Amino acid sequence: MSKEHSAPVAPAANFIKNIVEADLAAGKHAQRRWCGQPGTAADHAAAPLDPAKIRTRFPPEPNGYLHFGHAKSILLNFGLAETYAGRCHLRFDDTNPEKEDQEYVNAIIDAVKWLGCDWQQQGESNLYYASNYFDWMLACAEYLISAGYAYVDSQSAEEMRASRGTLTQPGKDSPFRTRSVAENMDLFKRMQAGEFADGTHILRAKIDMAAANINLRDPAIYRIRHATHHNTGDKYCVYPMYTFAHPIEDALECITHSICTLEFEDQRPFYDWLLERLAEGGLLQRPLPQQIEFSRLNLTYVVLSKRKLIQLVDEKHVDGWDDPRMPTLVGARRRGYSAEGFRLFAERIGVSKNDSLIDYVLFEDAMREVMNESDQRRVAVLDPLKLIIDNYPEGQVEECHAPNHPLHEELGQRTMPFSRELWIEGEDFQEVPQKGFRRLFPGNMARLRYGYVVECTGCDKDENGKVIAVHCNYLPETKSGTPGADSVKVKGNLHWVSVAHAYPAEVRLYDRLFKVPAPGARREGDAPDIERNFLDDLNPDASRSITAQLEPSLKEARAEERFQFERHGYFVADRVDSQPGAPVFNRTVTLKDSWGKGN
Repeated sequence: MSKEHSAPVAPAANFIKNIVEADLAAGKHAQRRWCGQPGTAADHAAAPLDPAKIRTRFPPEPNGYLHFGHAKSILLNFGLAETYAGRCHLRFDDTNPEKEDQEYVNAIIDAVKWLGCDWQQQGESNLYYASNYFDWMLACAEYLISAGYAYVDSQSAEEMRASRGTLTQPGKDSPFRTRSVAENMDLFKRMQAGEFADGTHILRAKIDMAAANINLRDPAIYRIRHATHHNTGDKYCVYPMYTFAHPIEDALECITHSICTLEFEDQRPFYDWLLERLAEGGLLQRPLPQQIEFSRLNLTYVVLSKRKLIQLVDEKHVDGWDDPRMPTLVGARRRGYSAEGFRLFAERIGVSKNDSLIDYVLFEDAMREVMNESDQRRVAVLDPLKLIIDNYPEGQVEECHAPNHPLHEELGQRTMPFSRELWIEGEDFQEVPQKGFRRLFPGNMARLRYGYVVECTGCDKDENGKVIAVHCNYLPETKSGTPGADSVKVKGNLHWVSVAHAYPAEVRLYDRLFKVPAPGARREGDAPDIERNFLDDLNPDASRSITAQLEPSLKEARAEERFQFERHGYFVADRVDSQPGAPVFNRTVTLKDSWGKGN
């Protein structure tokens, strides 16, 4: 396996690093102060200079499980902080009480830790919840009202939508846009007091209903929601909109570079407008955070839409969020993908502004490269066929020696018991061999890896003509590691395990969840009116379970312990279903890309 990969691929470009380096060279953030925790301009004013050269953040909303795309963002933000002597914050953007849950908070924390990222750096613990900033956000909203930059709108949602305009037509002012500061403040206070029902009023920023960017047409910034929040309970009945909350959260935390995906590019003008207004009012410290957008991860044979992932789980097309076929980080971990592999993949695809579709092969190759270097080798027979060595003494058992890792001699060797009856792969015997077949057929010799050269003498069949056992004789002087090992030259090399000592285990063979590169996408030749359902592209062969025969040492494998099963690929002891002394194994990835070629 060690020679099956091409030369290492260099890391791809990262334009965000160029921005960070230019800011550092210019001393843009050198005078920024940090009071040791999030706060307003007044809180930070008397504090010492921030010891962190930059501050980034990963700000998930706790309303679901993280997926592969989130891994790219996590590694980018934490990686930048590590590279440039900064800090990266883990912040839960929990401003929507109806969709968030502590279950997701816990799962996100576990996923970030699993990727090897840590928000506790240089004596700081930078784990935050946006919901802890609600009082500050209310103060910001009230400042905007007092300064004439916000008003309470009492239109219905339908009326607001109708007056918003289009990309080619300006919007129309709300009839409530001219309310006085006093009236707006009174209404907003009463909204906070729970006096009104959901949807009765909404607080909007007062910007420009004729703006070319629709996001600047008096966007909503606070709405009424009588809902229990996972963190604050029933303390609040008004909640900030994400586009209002997010920039304030960044500024309170002294974030220097607020990195997000391209769909937020159109929101950047409001992000900047809001922070400028609040800084003008003395509420936020300068320099203000800078929003920078990059392209999200798009992978072939994968869906990363939260809506589609929820559908897969709710309709039971998969066995939960941690199903090893799912592109979630809990699924990836259970599948056996490694955090190091994610890091290598992220380095190789780089960061850009251009949307592109990344071939899943690149992801798998990164995993293979990492696992080839790290995972110890073991032998497994996935399609067992009995091999009987007729001239080997019955009842005799001897030891054969196999390296734990061919690239790391320091890991030593393991012993494999050898006996008269062995399991070999069913495909290693052909009664009538095809042209070029080099393994066992009557009259041919092959080597039992780490053992002896054997000569095939025939086979046994059942009443249906199916081969149920293969017979051979061994050459005693040809044992691997002895002077006579090379005395007989053969071309075939077989894996095996002793029948008497093998560990029969459940092995789950996983493959890609979808059978086409772009699930649900229109295809060439489709009629104009055809609409494809991504579920129609599910791969029916994405999972199957077999009983395999494994070398006995694998019986003691611990949950999440990974191995290369020689010849077959990389496997992991399932973290959920494995028990002490009874591991269940999942195939992570094959040794080579075999998609469309059979495995």
